[in-house]
Amino acid sequence: MSTGYRLTASTGIHKGDREYQQDQVALIKHPRDNGCILAIIADGMGGRSGGRKASDQVMLTARQLFERYDPNTDDATSTLKQIVQEAHLVIKLTAISSEEEPHSTLAAFLINPGGDCHWAHTGDSRIYHYNGNKFIKRTMDHSYVQALVNRGEITEAQAAVHPQANILMGCLGTENDPPVDFHFIPQLRPGDVLMTCSDGVWHYFNNGEIGSVLSSLSAREATEFLIEKARARGQGTGDNLSLVVVKLEPLGT
Repeated sequence: MSTGYRLTASTGIHKGDREYQQDQVALIKHPRDNGCILAIIADGMGGRSGGRKASDQVMLTARQLFERYDPNTDDATSTLKQIVQEAHLVIKLTAISSEEEPHSTLAAFLINPGGDCHWAHTGDSRIYHYNGNKFIKRTMDHSYVQALVNRGEITEAQAAVHPQANILMGCLGTENDPPVDFHFIPQLRPGDVLMTCSDGVWHYFNNGEIGSVLSSLSAREATEFLIEKARARGQGTGDNLSLVVVKLEPLGT
């Protein structure tokens, strides 16, 4: 592992004000290679059990493929692509047998022992990258309102309160192949923070707020605080919430 930092991490999940938990979250340590981790979020949709079936399937697929992944010889982006494709296919097959319409988002990042990081996402679950409290990058949702923002028709702030904010342009389990975006960070640095979360979390915060929470609190405290604050801001109408926070703590702190 490249010197200069140690990984600290935390996951959080809450049902919110929904009757059922359809989000799933996992932080998986590689079975053989120290310092290699996969963080993944799946926000399931489709009927009472359909959404949970879909998000469960994402987790199962991710665990199986990550277990077979060899950071020394395999390409991380190809592995993430395979997780997306296989989960999509299995969810579609589930739909045929269960007469439900299970769908799921997916947002995952994989950190290799050498300190390079690979992202993949489909739908509106997000990944954020900060250094300290400085915002560096986030994923762009595959959603109707994000398309409007991209075209300059509405602002980010308007998108957050738009009545059609929950309409996705694509995700896992749909008729068409899901849109997937990838991102690569050649070298993570001490002070970097990565977070992946479902819309039940990010909906209630701007980039600056997230940055200050992630930089000032430990990974565990940050996940608890963001869930608590999102619950309060949801005022009884909050969605399922799930998130993973991974911090690269500078050594000697």
